[in-house]
Amino acid sequence: MITSCSGSSGTQNLTWYKNATISNIADDPDHPKDLLRVSIGISAQVFYVSKKDSDYKSLLEKLNQSFKKGKTFNIGIENNTNMIKQITDSK
Repeated sequence: MITSCSGSSGTQNLTWYKNATISNIADDPDHPKDLLRVSIGISAQVFYVSKKDSDYKSLLEKLNQSFKKGKTFNIGIENNTNMIKQITDSK
């Protein structure tokens, strides 16, 4: 599995991980009611999803598709926060 990281940022100040696969999803041990810890790729880079985000259900659905079925997505990480803000289909 090859994961590439693009440094281009859009209006939301995101860094994109293209054709990425999720390797683990778990409640954050320090903030289990507020955050999910999400590992991307073989190198297991860790990012977070806020359970209070308005797009939480949609993000979680796509994360589970990737984690359980190996589907690849383009994942937008907000710069300086490590928060997953967008997930789009990879082409």
